[in-house]
Amino acid sequence: MKRSFRTLTGRIPILLVSVLATTACGLRAATYEVGPGMPLGEPGEVPWESLLAGDVVRIHARKEPYRAKWVLCVRGEAERPIRVLGVPDQQGALPVIEGDGAVTRTELDFWAEDRAVIKIGGANRPADLEPAHLVLENLHIRGARPPHAFTGRKGRREYPRNAASIYIEKGEHITIRGCTLEDSGNGLMTAYQTRDILVESCHIFGNGIEGSIAEHNSYTATHGIIYQYNRFGPLRDGCGGNNLKDRSAGLVVRHNWLEGGNRQLDLVDGSDHESIRADPRYRTTHVHGNVLIEREGDGNNQIVHYGGDSGNEGWYRGGVLRFHHNTVISGRKGITTLFRLSSAGESVECFRNVVHVQEPGAKLQLLGSPGNLALRHCWLSARCDVSPGITADGLPGSEGVRFGGDPGFMDPDRQDFRPRAGSPLAAFPRGDGAGRAGEVAHEYVPHQQHRERAGASRAVPGAFAPVGQP
Repeated sequence: MKRSFRTLTGRIPILLVSVLATTACGLRAATYEVGPGMPLGEPGEVPWESLLAGDVVRIHARKEPYRAKWVLCVRGEAERPIRVLGVPDQQGALPVIEGDGAVTRTELDFWAEDRAVIKIGGANRPADLEPAHLVLENLHIRGARPPHAFTGRKGRREYPRNAASIYIEKGEHITIRGCTLEDSGNGLMTAYQTRDILVESCHIFGNGIEGSIAEHNSYTATHGIIYQYNRFGPLRDGCGGNNLKDRSAGLVVRHNWLEGGNRQLDLVDGSDHESIRADPRYRTTHVHGNVLIEREGDGNNQIVHYGGDSGNEGWYRGGVLRFHHNTVISGRKGITTLFRLSSAGESVECFRNVVHVQEPGAKLQLLGSPGNLALRHCWLSARCDVSPGITADGLPGSEGVRFGGDPGFMDPDRQDFRPRAGSPLAAFPRGDGAGRAGEVAHEYVPHQQHRERAGASRAVPGAFAPVGQP
């Protein structure tokens, strides 16, 4: 087994110190260095089938992409996760894992080999188990879509339309951090046998299949998933999928940047996954602190779809979407619809949001279908209706809603949507009207970063504190 040894003051190998320190407790950890001039030249040389808790695989960036694919069907521990880390070059470029032309390590044998460049869970070799405590970080993964192809245990095969850069078939306590996922059918995909997934500080864009609405930048169905500090960009040209499509229980979407897609958020039912629908978290969905950008010509005019799409209303979420402290920007020339609720059983708590239509003469519609809307302490474009024939200022139960033409952003042409000094957004009274201010302790920093948001600024609607305000 090859291992790398970095030296401390030129004498003692760091890894050896770690091994000696843990052997007394019956534990073992190894670091595998992959790349030019490293002990391992290619990811296919890493013994993916035998990684143990505490092991680290470090893949170094190089000019040429790594054409490799593999499965992770191994278990780390809470304090000793198994980590696969990309090491950027001096310019900050991540190592590229290219699915087109990739080769699977011959020691691996796993089903659904064509579904991803990197798959988690579901294998014959190594022996199948429930993967846990895994971290994928700082990898640029791409190319899992037709007509791209790979070479695996059955020879050369083409990827199917629903292949993904990363596909998590099953597993728990898995973190995807700082990765770029592009040029696949789906950037990220998870199945209903997954639990406790964190997707953080990733750049997910340019996925989808031309002429199809079934593949998305991200498509997930998980028991407990958090998206935070990510940048979601437009899909590939001609692709009709959504930016973030989800069927999970316990979904939290906070402090992200989502631009483009048929819809920015498509939050629908658990379909025929009974375990998802039985999860008590299924009925409550949290979306806060995000920037959502609708472009002219981007498919559907709806920003958020909540409820279901299976046609079986008994499976729909039928609960509450808690939507607050978001900044929604639309460049559409016609009508922009903020919410589409799938049935009368769905409700939205809409608090402390900024929703702005930029084009002269464009209109904002809050609801495009039946459902329940609670609206408080929001700043909305002046040309606003609740739904056809119902004006927003007449919405029963609304409180502290203000309408205007210019929200007072710093530089909207450069997508700087922070309120400037003197912005009407800064004049909102304190108290969030829903007890949600504590959930926005941070704010998104373009791009894929975040910072703390001071408590006093949380009364201000939208994803950002005013410039200069504590």
